Amino acid sequence: MIPAKPSTPETPAPRPAATTARRTPAPAATPAAADPNHWSPQLWGALIVLCAALFLDALDVSMVGVALPSIGSDLKLSTSALQWVVSGYVLGYGGLLLLGGRAADLLGRRRVFLVALAVFAAASLLGGVVDDGGLLIGARFLKGASAAFTAPAALSIITTTFPEGPARNKALSIFTTCGASGYSLGLVLSGLLTSVGWRWTFLMPVPVALAALLIAVRLLPKHPHQRQGGGYDVAGAVTGTGALLLLVYTVTEAQGAGWASLRTVGSLAVVVLLGAVFLLIEQRAAHPLVRLGIFRNGNVARANLAAFALMGSYAGFQFTVALYLQRVLNWSALEMGFALLPAGAVVALSATRMGAIVDRFGTGRLLPLGSLAMVLGYLLFLRLGTHSGFLALVLPSMVLLGIGFALFYPSANIAATNGVADEEQGLASGLVNTAMQIGNALVLAVTTAVITAGSHGGTDTAAQLDGYRPGLVLVTGVALVGLLITAIGALLDRRRAGTQPEVPDYDYRRVDAEATLGEKV
Repeated sequence: MIPAKPSTPETPAPRPAATTARRTPAPAATPAAADPNHWSPQLWGALIVLCAALFLDALDVSMVGVALPSIGSDLKLSTSALQWVVSGYVLGYGGLLLLGGRAADLLGRRRVFLVALAVFAAASLLGGVVDDGGLLIGARFLKGASAAFTAPAALSIITTTFPEGPARNKALSIFTTCGASGYSLGLVLSGLLTSVGWRWTFLMPVPVALAALLIAVRLLPKHPHQRQGGGYDVAGAVTGTGALLLLVYTVTEAQGAGWASLRTVGSLAVVVLLGAVFLLIEQRAAHPLVRLGIFRNGNVARANLAAFALMGSYAGFQFTVALYLQRVLNWSALEMGFALLPAGAVVALSATRMGAIVDRFGTGRLLPLGSLAMVLGYLLFLRLGTHSGFLALVLPSMVLLGIGFALFYPSANIAATNGVADEEQGLASGLVNTAMQIGNALVLAVTTAVITAGSHGGTDTAAQLDGYRPGLVLVTGVALVGLLITAIGALLDRRRAGTQPEVPDYDYRRVDAEATLGEKV
């Protein structure tokens, strides 16, 4: 467990040379640091408002996932085009998260959060009224782009408000609970709303977002933001986002164009070129979008890689299962929503205790355990057939996936932001969210290509199963890579613990969680 900062003045333990930096003298312990179980109403109010952003994001993801078959039928979208309803959001989200995190650091977290939340509400309304598949995908991209600014702003406000240790772990567990609750509620609501009309799944978040915006204006204190100096890495944002967008588009369209075609090979070459230019820009920029030195922290690097693999695998799994349950088993949208509900329910019920669990066992142990549970859930679903039932096939996998997500998601967020200075919390938050969302986009794109190739364009039950099975094998393989990464991290942690004395990973640059909340926002 990371010890809380003592309330009496002490000489802090020397930090390793690699992590020493500008150090601001820390004040006396705050209520959040000294007693994580007692926070002021202001602190609780700010946390609840920030959790609303994650709630909306999770609500939207789960509702759209259930509504996909209805959207495809109504707008006459192919499986490949339908995938872009999901990927459009994911690309806007993942492609701009780094810029969103850096903007929060430079422009002020409160300002970025409020503006982006307003755009999120407008994009939700737009998605519910369009009649063209291309316009719908565009609205989804805009909505994802706005979420790319709300997510790192909200997470960085939490990580700079609550000091490392029990207080932050508790806050992040509550944050996770709100996301799980939004996801679980979205599964049920989407089934109900889709039975009336799929457009309501897009319109539903509008009043929630507007209400959250009005409350945020009142509860998040308005204080002038003191810029840290520097500029904006526009060139890095353009090249990095361009590389990510082109990569996912190329992978998605490669099945139709051919993997060895000139278009596919040429596009991949451009992706490599843009990526190389991005790295050069980040190395030479005075104020880079991504300070590459942050990856020298092994725990941060491994948390991002594992998040990429595990969250990507789940996106591919959910897409495949949604099509399988409705097209092969002929379940209604509502039945499918209830079938997927156990996973979200497990997360929601367990997340309030995750802070204490992380304090006791550490992220190094929980990350591989969560990864293993998800792998087992995918393996069990490989038994799918034409007459599979809920109790035999769906429920065991959903429970295992819920356990895996409950252990993995908060642990990954904690590991990816611990030991990072306040002025780079937006960057760290943006990195881990980017890893998750780009993993979603890439794995989903490859999964779609595998399903299309396996089914050979057939629409009968046998042909669809021939596509879904290799898609699930791919998903399981990606999750196994994530499991391997987290297992290596656990072994390295154990080896370090056995060869050197433990140094508390408490960042003494943290400041008062309540008295300076407004300044930090």
